[in-house]
Amino acid sequence: MPDFLWGAATSSYQVEGGAAEDGRGPSVWDILSRRTDVVPSGDTGDVACDHYHRWPGDIALMGRIGLGAYRFSVSWSRVLPRGRGAINEKGLDFYDRLIDGLLQAKIEPWLCLYHWDLPQALDDLGGWLNRDSVGWFTDYAALLAKRYGDRVKNFATFNEPNVFTFFGYCFNLASEGFPNHPNTLLCMHHVNLGHGAAVDVLRDLVPAARIGGIHNRQPVVPEHDTQDDRAAAIAFDEHWNLAFTDPQILGAYPPGIGAAIEPYCRPGDMARICRPLDWFGLNYYDTIVARSAPWTNWGFGFGDAPADIPRTEIGWTITPDGFRQELVRVAKAYRLPIYVTENGCGSDKDIPDALGRINDQHRIDYLTLHLAAMRQAMAEGADVRGYFAWSLLDNFEWGAGYSQRFGLVHVDYATQVRTLKASAEWYAALIRAGSIDGVAASA
Repeated sequence: MPDFLWGAATSSYQVEGGAAEDGRGPSVWDILSRRTDVVPSGDTGDVACDHYHRWPGDIALMGRIGLGAYRFSVSWSRVLPRGRGAINEKGLDFYDRLIDGLLQAKIEPWLCLYHWDLPQALDDLGGWLNRDSVGWFTDYAALLAKRYGDRVKNFATFNEPNVFTFFGYCFNLASEGFPNHPNTLLCMHHVNLGHGAAVDVLRDLVPAARIGGIHNRQPVVPEHDTQDDRAAAIAFDEHWNLAFTDPQILGAYPPGIGAAIEPYCRPGDMARICRPLDWFGLNYYDTIVARSAPWTNWGFGFGDAPADIPRTEIGWTITPDGFRQELVRVAKAYRLPIYVTENGCGSDKDIPDALGRINDQHRIDYLTLHLAAMRQAMAEGADVRGYFAWSLLDNFEWGAGYSQRFGLVHVDYATQVRTLKASAEWYAALIRAGSIDGVAASA
């Protein structure tokens, strides 16, 4: 597979730190991380991995692993402290340095415009509930296109819009809302409009751009084989897996959502949302079990997975065949080249031994299973062209703070010392071999 792209990913708030430096404004996560109901540990992203200062060394680590690409996101409030209006040149300069450093190391920069960290000043104006957010996001996309489009050719609009909309408003787990189904739908529609508008401005300003969206995909299965749970699984699937990809690529909301979202649609909206894309970004971790929840105004909730399913050290189910299923499903439904933009394994036990080594065999095993599943999906016709491990570095894992580690590289948060884990060495060997087969089988 000589043309297959191997990479790793991070996001701005999770790794950069420098939260109040050089003119950066606060994002919603600067505020949320200080809420004990969101991050009980009290951890914040104020320093995180200090990538803002340590990016040259982090690029050197990428080179040691042999990465062909690095997927990162821009901190909107670093370049536009209030989300709109005055530009922060020092913030823009940081990403100039990062992008130039990647290119010098022969690592492709893959730039994601938005990975959950809305400027707090825009959230104060209603955030994604405000239809003006479409214009705010369009102007932000234009700024990045003009500044970096001479060097960056791979752009993603949103990372996992289902998470920051659906969790934020239906389940109140990770974002700027409260449990409210109509608000969820309104927010979804505005994000979809923002996606389409950003695609258009990127096409206009960066003619050679390759543009996609990044979506968390998970098969949804009913907890029990009952009519109610089966219906709940269908509704969950439409909200979680289809509410963004169907309108963005097929030009229509899924049937169970369409009528409910219609009051928020204006003439021409669907044409504005459905714009030509070059690739589909798929993030995968595990499977969702759904149960009927008639006491809610959306009718479904999370069920319990069978006790005999293997789990990661942080309790997430290990279901590589679900990965295969979603890759094949996406390939058939949307007929776009696919890049796996996140896949990884979290742990609360990645502890250096007496010699300072981190033997994370559990992560190697997880990645091996999922790469084999990806290979099977490719044999079934999925046009998968690249794979980005989540994540390059241990980092701030949202509500879990620093208690969960997903990195190929261990970060000692007290000293900021980086150490390649066994999984990084394994991944480097796989990349050198140039084949999923062989290295994966021998792990």
